[in-house]
Amino acid sequence: MADKPDTDEPVLQCKVCLKEIPKSLAKSEEADEYVYYFCGSECHDKWTKENGNSNK
Repeated sequence: MADKPDTDEPVLQCKVCLKEIPKSLAKSEEADEYVYYFCGSECHDKWTKENGNSNK
């Protein structure tokens, strides 16, 4: 069984590696009608590179 925090904080899934992370620790990338969440800078950078996006 996976370790999960003993709080009522929402848990999100990283867009790249699918790791579950608390919302307070997630990095995000917003678009017109959605938000992608990432477990850290490495996954965010990988997604940015693969999708041809640049930091704003």
